[in-house]
Amino acid sequence: MPGAVLLTGGRCRFRVWAPNARAVQVHLVAPDERRVALEPRDRGYHDAIVPRVAAGARYKYVLDGGAEFPDPASRLQPEGVHGPSEVADPAFPWTDGGWRGLALADYLIYELHVGAFSPAGTFDGVVRELDALVDLGVTAIELMPVAHFPGTRNWGYDGVDLYAVHTAYGGPEGLKRLVDECHRRGLAVILDVVYNHLGPEGNYLPQFGPYFTDRYRTPWGDAVNYDGPDSDGVRRFVLDNACRWITEFHVDGLRLDAVHAIFDESARHILEELGAEVHESGRAAGRRVVVIAESNLNDPRLTRPIARGGYELDAAWSDDFHHALHTLLTGERIRYYEDFRGVDDLALAWADGFVVAGRYSSYRRRRHGAPSRDVPAPRFVVCAQNHDQVGNRALGERLARLAGFEALKLAAGTVLLSPFVPLLFMGEEYGERAPFLYFTDHGDPDLAAAVRRGRREEYPEGEPPDPQSPETFERCRLNRALARDPRHRALSGLYAALIRLRKTVPALANLSKEPMEVRVVGPDARVMMARRWHGDSAAVMLFNYSPSPAVLEVPLPAGRWVLLLDSADARWAGPGRAAPPEQESHGSAALTLAPWSFALYDRQSIEGAAETVRPSSAGR
Repeated sequence: MPGAVLLTGGRCRFRVWAPNARAVQVHLVAPDERRVALEPRDRGYHDAIVPRVAAGARYKYVLDGGAEFPDPASRLQPEGVHGPSEVADPAFPWTDGGWRGLALADYLIYELHVGAFSPAGTFDGVVRELDALVDLGVTAIELMPVAHFPGTRNWGYDGVDLYAVHTAYGGPEGLKRLVDECHRRGLAVILDVVYNHLGPEGNYLPQFGPYFTDRYRTPWGDAVNYDGPDSDGVRRFVLDNACRWITEFHVDGLRLDAVHAIFDESARHILEELGAEVHESGRAAGRRVVVIAESNLNDPRLTRPIARGGYELDAAWSDDFHHALHTLLTGERIRYYEDFRGVDDLALAWADGFVVAGRYSSYRRRRHGAPSRDVPAPRFVVCAQNHDQVGNRALGERLARLAGFEALKLAAGTVLLSPFVPLLFMGEEYGERAPFLYFTDHGDPDLAAAVRRGRREEYPEGEPPDPQSPETFERCRLNRALARDPRHRALSGLYAALIRLRKTVPALANLSKEPMEVRVVGPDARVMMARRWHGDSAAVMLFNYSPSPAVLEVPLPAGRWVLLLDSADARWAGPGRAAPPEQESHGSAALTLAPWSFALYDRQSIEGAAETVRPSSAGR
């Protein structure tokens, strides 16, 4: 493992991969200044065990007697990305010895940005909100990247010190406290990590070795060198980093950012190797861990078993699910949304996972993706909102600004009643209206100007707020007072009810594509009907993506069907339910749905579950 590692007897081992340097010294700048030469080792490594070094000592590496730089594997950067690194003590009084992690199918993910999630903007600020998340019913939080980045405000994808936890959030101690508190409440923790590029400011890795390559290019800068000369050291640097989050920080999973920008023509792809090593780290620790990929390639190989030519990651985001739903709720057809038309595409996403799966993409002007029918349902993560889809808009509008209140409830039902692993974006559950804008805090004025210019060029249709302005970041903080408003409280109640039903109705708790039928019904093809079953339990869901009521005859298996939830019910601040509370079917039934609403029926009596969400008598 690279970096500064404390040993017994007041010693510290310093190890760095620096094949570009013939000689490396560690310059201890505090508390007592001295320089110690590191011994050159095979394949570009340099190391030494240095006496009289304690936690808190600050240092830089001197390359070939010249310039000094922070440690590429620094554990702490108390003075920012340009300052000296600090020796950190990894010891922590963990209390989660009994925690064994969650099965993938039990994940219900809540994505958050540490800085914008709470007034404190820290890991401890997140801890203070955990009980509310438990009450909501989520089972995992997903943290946007926390690796050290320039300044104090950033999405985290400009990180340059991959081993250091950002000090403004609370540093490594704060992250460990958060993970420990999550495990105490039965919550898993997923960490968003970026292995496709590094940010532009404070990125000193090229001074040490060929960490990057000009053979490929990412939209955000130089690609990481995973398959060129000297790439073994780069791969080891990233693999050790990934495993360290599992071993030292007890994190339960990694979300790999934009793996389509990870280029590797090696016989064994870095994603396959990373997944294998992270899973082995989890097994050695006695915990289940997951690796989830974000990709725009619609490539089922990400999660397929290695024996079938895949990388055997645990799950992948399905952007198609989001895009198909978003176009129905907002009517938007710009950029990548132009590939999605009508309820048929959403039904395809519900049934298979991907929509553009080998068919022609008008957005890309070529065929795109591959079929995903054989990919098990829990291997897809789906959402109605996430940081990308909100933040990668000129004005960062959430769905609450783009669609009506009833459509927000319809979005919740579409995601939470699906057979996939759902992800909620912070504040979504009560209809947060604050934007989530792109924000940065670069110290380099030329870079700051370039970021401003790039945002304006990317969104010529609007004037994006200045990413560098502190006000831009402040506008993104959650407005928790909104959650106490009666209508928004009703929305949060609907989310909680849906999550309870998802966990307690066997037909919904069983995440599988096989015992499921999805079809588009109704004369105007604006209603999606889904039937899911497991053993004796059966559930039918109808979703009306239309501003008009839907009156339709639907194929409904014989039996007595009980309404568990109608999103139009007055209980959920709706206009009044339209779906009948009970329905006897002999093969088909006449049903009515309110505009922008969904209804959930159950053929199996579920003790307690149905009672908790039974429709009110207010109504039609």
